[in-house]
Order: sequence, then C-alpha cells, then structure tokens
Amino acid sequence: MLLTAELLLNYQRCNRRAFLDVYGDQAVRDEISDYVIKLIQDSADNQRAVLKELGIPYQKPDYPRHNWEAGCIATVALMEQGVDCIYQGVLLTEENGITLVSKPDLLIKQPGLSRFGDWLYTPIEIKLSKRSKAEYQIVVAYHMKVLAAVQEGWSESVQIYLKDKGASDIDLWDVFPKMEEVLQACIHAMQQESPPEVFISRNRCSLCQWYTSCYGIAKSTEHLSLLPGVTQLRYNELVNLNVTDIETLALMDPKLLDNAPGFGADAARRLVRQARSSLDNIALPTEAFPSDIPVVTMLRSELSDSPIELYFDIESEPSLELIYLHGVLVVDREHKTKEFHSLLAEVVEDEGKVWQEFLELVWRYPDAPIYHFCIYEVQTVNKLAKQYGTPRSLIDPLLSRFVDLHERVTRLVVLPVEGYALKAIARWMGFDWRDERANGAQSIYWYAQWLATGDREYLDSIVIYNEDDCRATHCMKDWLVEFITSYGSSIMETKPLSIDCYDPTR
Repeated sequence: MLLTAELLLNYQRCNRRAFLDVYGDQAVRDEISDYVIKLIQDSADNQRAVLKELGIPYQKPDYPRHNWEAGCIATVALMEQGVDCIYQGVLLTEENGITLVSKPDLLIKQPGLSRFGDWLYTPIEIKLSKRSKAEYQIVVAYHMKVLAAVQEGWSESVQIYLKDKGASDIDLWDVFPKMEEVLQACIHAMQQESPPEVFISRNRCSLCQWYTSCYGIAKSTEHLSLLPGVTQLRYNELVNLNVTDIETLALMDPKLLDNAPGFGADAARRLVRQARSSLDNIALPTEAFPSDIPVVTMLRSELSDSPIELYFDIESEPSLELIYLHGVLVVDREHKTKEFHSLLAEVVEDEGKVWQEFLELVWRYPDAPIYHFCIYEVQTVNKLAKQYGTPRSLIDPLLSRFVDLHERVTRLVVLPVEGYALKAIARWMGFDWRDERANGAQSIYWYAQWLATGDREYLDSIVIYNEDDCRATHCMKDWLVEFITSYGSSIMETKPLSIDCYDPTR
C-alpha cells in the first residue's frame, strides 16, 4: 500500500474522499472545476514567487513522472552532494508494510548530523493560504517523519511558508503525536473493504471531484446530512439515538437532544423543525416568529414597500484583495421599473473608481433601503471606506439603510432547503439563474480569465451572474413580505408562494 502526503491531507478533509481517490471508479469523478484549476495555477505561481523571494539556488531531482522510487534515488543523490536547496524532492520509507511517500516543496540544508555527514535537511511547505491550518501542520510533520527515516536525523524545526506572510514555524513535538494519530487512522480507513459513509458538507464537498457521486447516494437515501444544521458531531449523536431518517427526526421530542454533544435546547428545536419543514415541503415560522398581530404588523412594516428599493451584491477576488464589481438593482415600485447597474473594475486599479461610483449611485436615492444577502456587503463597505478614506458621516447613515435578508429569513422562517445559501433559498422560492454554472468561485475564475485574455465574454458572464444574484435577493424580499403577511392561524400551503420572481425577457 502506498500512502502520500496528498492522501493524508485529503483524509483530514474527508475520509471518504481519500478512500475513493485510491479505490473509487474514476469514470464517475466530476471534471476538475475551472476554479480548482485556477487555484492550482495560483499555487504554482506562489511557489515560484517564494523561490524568487528566498533567493536560494535550488535543484530539482530528475526522474520519470510518478516513478517514486526513481524520484527518491535522485533526491537522495542530491542530499548526499549537500545541495543547499532541493525543490519537490521525493522521499520514501517503509513502515509496517506501508510505503510512506513524501514530496515536500523544499528541502533546506542546515547544520546537523545525518547519515550524509555534518548536515541535514528540514522540510518547508509553501501554501497559498494565509493561515497555518492544522491540516497543513499535520502534513509538514509527516514530511519530517519520512525525511528523518531517510536521512537518519531530525531537524529542530519545520516551517510552512504562507502567502504574503513568510515562514511560520511549527512546534513539531506538539504536532507530531497528532500527525501519528491521523496517519494511523488513515491507514486503517484505506485497509477497509468499502468506503466510509457518505456525509455531505457543502463547504468541504463543493469543489471535490466525487461530489456528484456522493450527493447522488445521499439524495437517494435521504441522508440526514442534507438537512441544514446536521454537522458530523450532531449526526453521530442522532445515529446513537437510532435517528437515521428525516421522518423519525421530524417526529421526535427535541428535548431528547437538549444535552447531547453539539446541540443544546435551541439547536435541537430548530433541527426538529427543519426536519418537519423538509418532510412536508413547507415553510414554517421559527420560534422567534411573533405570535401577536401588532408585532407581526411592525415586522411587516420594516420590510414595507418603499417607492424605491436597492438590491446590492458584490463580487471579489480574494487572492488580489480586490472588489471588482458592485451590482445594484434599482426597483422603482411607483413607475414599475427595474434597472440594473453594473459597477465593474475592468482593471485592478479601477477599484477606487467604482467604489466612488457606487457611493454616488446609492446616495442618489437617500431614502431607499438597501437589501443584501449576508453580512459580507456591510463588511466590504466598511473596509473600502477605511481603505479610501471615505468620511464616516457618509458611511454610517448609508449602513443604517442596509437590510440583511439572510438574517431575516433564518431568524423568522424554516425552509425545506438543503442549505441557507442564496441559491438554495431563491430556487425554492421559484427563481432560476440564467447560467447554471455560475457561482462565486466561477466568477473569480472568469475575472482571472478576463485579466489574462481580455475576452469580454468573461466580463459579460460575471455581470449576468451578479444581476441574477441581485434579482434573487429581490425575489426573496418579496417572498418574505408575503410570508409575514399571510401567515396566520394555519401553516402555508405545501408549495412556494406564487411570486413573479423571474422574468426571462428582462
């Protein structure tokens, strides 16, 4: 059995993914996404930038692709010569019949004792991340384990080189026991006859090439991980209580979960209510929904129709720390018009210009509420105001007009959806995006392609996606108003409210 550092990294993220990478049917894997391709390219660019910054002459072992034994022989030959820096070397060792493969980004020569003489090597991992994540620390400790077996000597320290932050020292003796625990668990998992159970976690699964396959299995079995709020810890507790399907969860007494790890009374009641909503495909009010008419009326008035309403959505490029698009949909209810404004930085240097254009646009309607989804838009406005020296006298009254619809929806309503992201909610309410591929990650890829190629089709795709996000937010606001207005003594019908969310001719 062959175990690589990449396999160990993937095991930490998802034990099923690691198993499928080794034994799964490659024919059912998804194609690698454009965004992941971009990340791979960005990672390679970052490695080249770090090598240039370090200014250390390096050598790279020459060997046939994927021939690990030849790679190890070539790497050891360079180590025996005392080369100062080895780039993408290969190291092998055997342990209990398992071949451990290590391919650290850099091996740096330093004083010490090894089988080569009065020098030894220390591993460095170069990461695109700006944080020294625990999973990366486990991997670099694994590199040191294999390296120590090869050179018969231990380095005093190991490092992870982070983007824009330089070298981060790792406490090897703190991380090493954790690494051994993860390593043994990974080996055990790889020796099983069948893969670990499916568990869908949107933030971990969305970019995985096994996602479609795993999601299909989860959907066909109505796996509880498809319910919002079911974490791995909570799922384990539910299984311990023999709760393995939505119907059982929907009918159970939430008090049985009050003291279970990962729950608490509020989370238990919310999850049982979520199961009821999903089981019957209906929207339900949360316990926070007001029960008396005056408070409902007040809540309704907070979202009442203004003559003009603004719907706001931002697109950004995290690797460039760039806000490249402010999308604003202006809804004039009196004149029954909808006008979309795409304030786009076609070059990185235009960020400040489009920020000013955004301010001019929103202050053109000083009394209009600004609806958005999640807190990111508020955080970004504060960030840009600070970055460009915008007076608080202009920003504070602007932010007072912001209305976070994600907060309102999740506080007041339980929906039969698999997640409370904009797409999941708006699609249940009847809205459709014009480009099925479009999402935040794809938008980042499109913008990178625009910068690289100058092909305006990429910009057009971004603008269409952003406009649809704004219109989906508008759809959600109208739906929520109708829900608040119509909800009374009986629950809603078993279908979404009939709102004209999407006009294909717009």
